[in-house]
Amino acid sequence: MKPYYEQDGITIWNCDCLEIVAAIEADAIVTDPPYGVGFSSSMGGKFDGAVVEGDESTAVRDRVLSLRGDLPAIVFGSWKQPTPHDTKALLVWDKGIHVGMGDLSMPWKPNHEFIYILGGGFEGHRGSGVLSFNAPSPNFQHQFHPTEKPVALMRELVSKCPADWTILDPFMGSGTTLRAAKDLGRKAIGIEIEERYCETAAKRLQQGILFPAQ
Repeated sequence: MKPYYEQDGITIWNCDCLEIVAAIEADAIVTDPPYGVGFSSSMGGKFDGAVVEGDESTAVRDRVLSLRGDLPAIVFGSWKQPTPHDTKALLVWDKGIHVGMGDLSMPWKPNHEFIYILGGGFEGHRGSGVLSFNAPSPNFQHQFHPTEKPVALMRELVSKCPADWTILDPFMGSGTTLRAAKDLGRKAIGIEIEERYCETAAKRLQQGILFPAQ
């Protein structure tokens, strides 16, 4: 099997991540896996009704982390499911007040998500564990995936990995982690089961640098 895309230190594989993740040479995982919450978008826009494959449980997430337990990891998730094994720290992504529906009987909006930190070796300025980056609107014309994360948020997370680490995203989606890695001059590998998202990610990576490396 050949990579779907390989250029400038970034590689994309179009397959089920469980087929190859154990053999990938990498130094850390940075990923937004299925949360195990049965996601289905109800926010309208072009992704209305979209679902996430494998989101019936955290089984795929947990299998990948088990296969690559040798690697430190930054993993998104939901409070509705148990934290991954060996979680060392918990960050909160503040998505902004204008997103999130949840239980309408509650006087609070679920406009946050958890980010689990597994293992160690991360570096950089010791800042807040609450990361405030506005989530894209469901009608934003440049949104590429129904659960897409802001590139700026992913740059912040990737920047905490040493510069010589190769980043692995086994649930690549539309390639935001890889885009962030490229912006920072890092090497990265993404795996995505849906070819349409591999195509989208490749196009995003072929754009000019969006953010100069520091």
